[in-house]
Amino acid sequence: MWELLIVMLERLGIIVAVAFIMTRFKFIRHLIDKREITRAHKLSVIIMFGLFGILGTYTGLTVNTEHATYSRWVLELGEGEAIANSRVIGIVVAGLLGGWTVGLGAGLIAGVHRYLLGGFTGFSCGLAAIIAGLIAGYFYKRNQNNRIISWKTALAVGMIAEAVQMIIILLIARPFDQALTLVQNIGVPMVIANGIGTAIFILIIRNIFYEEEKMGSIQAQKALKLADLTLKYLRKGLTEQSAKATCDILLKETRVDAVSLTNRERILAFSGIGMGHHFVDEEIKTEATRRVLKQGELVIAEEGEIFCGTKECPLSAAIIAPLKIKDETIGTLKFYFQSEEDMTQTTIELSKGLSTILSHQLELSEVDKHLELAKQAEIKALQAQVSPHFLFNALNTIVALIRTDPMKARKLLISLSHYFRQNLAGTNTTETSLEEELKHVQAYLQIEQARFSDKLSVEYLVEEEALQAKIPPMTLQPIVENAVKHGMKQLQTDSVISIKIEREGESVHISISDNGKGMSKERLKELGKEKVKSETGTGIGLSNVIRRLQMMYGEDRQIKIESKEGEGTTISFSIPL
Repeated sequence: MWELLIVMLERLGIIVAVAFIMTRFKFIRHLIDKREITRAHKLSVIIMFGLFGILGTYTGLTVNTEHATYSRWVLELGEGEAIANSRVIGIVVAGLLGGWTVGLGAGLIAGVHRYLLGGFTGFSCGLAAIIAGLIAGYFYKRNQNNRIISWKTALAVGMIAEAVQMIIILLIARPFDQALTLVQNIGVPMVIANGIGTAIFILIIRNIFYEEEKMGSIQAQKALKLADLTLKYLRKGLTEQSAKATCDILLKETRVDAVSLTNRERILAFSGIGMGHHFVDEEIKTEATRRVLKQGELVIAEEGEIFCGTKECPLSAAIIAPLKIKDETIGTLKFYFQSEEDMTQTTIELSKGLSTILSHQLELSEVDKHLELAKQAEIKALQAQVSPHFLFNALNTIVALIRTDPMKARKLLISLSHYFRQNLAGTNTTETSLEEELKHVQAYLQIEQARFSDKLSVEYLVEEEALQAKIPPMTLQPIVENAVKHGMKQLQTDSVISIKIEREGESVHISISDNGKGMSKERLKELGKEKVKSETGTGIGLSNVIRRLQMMYGEDRQIKIESKEGEGTTISFSIPL
């Protein structure tokens, strides 16, 4: 009995070889991976595992119960002979992977074949093969939520199916004394060997897929790393500078001999072997690259398709992948190799993934451009708003002063000119220096002081070194205008506006205060939450000032408002120096 077990275990090497070969078939791999296949492929799987069961029959041992002898290979059976075989392995694996229909189909093929071989156990073994497929199908259904059946389950099902075969032989095969002798001699070895064989088959499948998934995971991590490294460059668009930085990164992180990036007309960057004659800014020469640009599909090019015109060029193969924005091909990514043998399937898949990632990054660069244009348009629209009331009041004041104080009228005209010049300049730029912004405010306040005669005074506490900080145009003027309008209201004399600009470390702190009537707590809460329209001001309310500061310095930028009824209002904020 133990001799029989050792011989059967030796023959499991055939099972290992067949299991590996079967996993090379695409529909078998799909069945294992997805646990579902088309009807046509299901028929192919049934036939394949049925043939595997037949192979298990032929590679078994012929057992003569009368003389207690074994022969190594099964060709035909005499009346008193049976087979110690591994037929059940193929049938059980078929049922575990494909369900009862696949298991039943494989069992029918292998079972009918066994019946036709003859022998006193022909019918019982043929019937047992069919039942083995059904048993495996039952366990398939119980483990349907698992991606691949565990080796422990496979071991148990293989042993159960073989044990059931022994029982059927005892129940059906005649003469009974020969059936009993057969089961006593081969029962335990076959149960153990076929259970182990089924478990080994499933283990091979699991290991192959886990290794492939591991490799896929490594490639995914590499692709994500490359995406992270190249993002800051390609977010700026496909330029010579961004292409050069990207090629250097890809050359360092991948096992290729050279890397190149092109747009639709010319080479933007080239890194690696052959840099001495692959020049940047040259027109695209190779037919393979033109084909990728035209068709938008990846091409694996041989030496003749990538010949650059230099006979000494060591590069003889390339993977050329398209770079796309939406559905339009706008360039190519090229990986070069000195030999076609260096171009592995893993590198091809990595090229596909990288071309997709780089294409998405280029799409993001386009989105960034559009967002920036929209942001600039919003800023310019805000800057372009100037109150007609202010212009009319200023002109009326100047007209009145022309008769009484021509020199003062002249100064006010200069201030008004400077004020509008700053307004117009502001519509053509998104930032200005704090010094220019302060001049704008001073021009505005000079006009307002002339209008209100001695009622309004202004205090400036300004540190010169802080005036180089950058700020959105027309940020201070709306705040100062609010201080004039609301701070002076109900004050007949001694209206004071204080403007402080101080450096605090790496920031500049700006505060604008008035000594007016102030605001209630309820009004203060409203001012912080909602937009307040102005019918007589510039139209650039406090909410718009906050919005423009956030657009320039980030969403965390806020304005602090402090006010008490009867004690005035202070508005302050900080910007980076």
